[in-house]
Amino acid sequence: MPLTDTAIRAAKPSQKQQKLFDGSGLYLLLFPNGSKVWRFKYHFQGREKLISLGAYPAVGLKDAREKASEARKALGSDKDPSAQRQQAKLHHKNTFENIAREWHEKQAPGWSEGHAANVLRRMENDLFPHICTKPVGAIMPTELLALLRKIEARDAVTVARMTRSLCSSVFRYAVMTGRADRDPAGDIRGAIAARPTKNRAAITDPEQVGRLMLAIEVYSGEFSVQCALKFMALTFCRPVEILHAEWSEFDFADRLWRIPASKMKMSRDHLVPLSRQAIAVLETMRPYSGEGAYVFPGLRAGKAPSRRPRSVPVGRDSEPYGHRKQSVMRSQTLVAALRRMGFGKDETCAHGFRAMASTLLNEQGYPPDVIERQLAHVPNNQVRAAYNRAEYLPERRKMMDEWADYLDTLRANS
Repeated sequence: MPLTDTAIRAAKPSQKQQKLFDGSGLYLLLFPNGSKVWRFKYHFQGREKLISLGAYPAVGLKDAREKASEARKALGSDKDPSAQRQQAKLHHKNTFENIAREWHEKQAPGWSEGHAANVLRRMENDLFPHICTKPVGAIMPTELLALLRKIEARDAVTVARMTRSLCSSVFRYAVMTGRADRDPAGDIRGAIAARPTKNRAAITDPEQVGRLMLAIEVYSGEFSVQCALKFMALTFCRPVEILHAEWSEFDFADRLWRIPASKMKMSRDHLVPLSRQAIAVLETMRPYSGEGAYVFPGLRAGKAPSRRPRSVPVGRDSEPYGHRKQSVMRSQTLVAALRRMGFGKDETCAHGFRAMASTLLNEQGYPPDVIERQLAHVPNNQVRAAYNRAEYLPERRKMMDEWADYLDTLRANS
């Protein structure tokens, strides 16, 4: 006799499991602890098999019968209901989002914290909203291309190209782990045209360099900005490396700045020899930010003395000194200072100090390998990069001292 809701509710548990049959393989299994679970028994290719249809009352009698009916339809099409359910679970587990997050989790330990966050944010903003629930093996090249075209339409060509490369990495990981057969992103390589490259603006004429150094010397804005620009000219490190510089990284006795790999673009430790002029900038900054972590803190940050050092000029950007919570200065702050000094975006930028130093030092005959190592550039040749571990430290110390003196001369002649 088929089951009824009244009979199910009235059933009482005993010391042994009980089976309440509804018919055609469907029954309710009643456990000694009172829980009730639906089961469906069937035969497939001569073997008796069993699947669970859910617990009562979350799955009612009507729902259980519908699930059993679906299983019988599958059997009628010579399909195993159990295998179908396992395949559905596998598809759910192998969605693009799940695979992408798994790939990101495995890659992140080898990246900087900022890069890992940027990759995840790009996936969450541009990929997951569109293909997060799709099985990774079912995504087609045309579907990816349509997605990338939307990004390209935002005038974000570079982001579109990076997103395609990111997708390709995820798909290749899925192939390697046996959850996809191919990389559809590889089929659309080159579909997004590259934007013509444009070198960053930089001042390379010695006379104009002298004018720039003089403008920095007499800058009447925020003192920390002035010092950061001086230090950037003297060390020609990347703006992000300058702005994230911490006091703990400096060896004043050895006149050396040791930048950890986690802060470097190429994830390699970098040594920066410091000229006496660079040391002087740091010593001038010490009363301003020496009690905090960052050498060049943000304008609305920095634990500073209550009185301004005599060497600190008072300008319209200046703020009251006192105990303030530190934060990192923004690179836009340096750019704004350059614009206020009268240098347009077609003349120079915060990153332009690197090209300025590279051009002038090469013109003066310094060994290219020494210059490139000071710039923390890795050789294009992978074999050469793998075996070239020379730091050229003595040569770089000499070059950096002479570079600082050269800048002083250009400023004095301006």
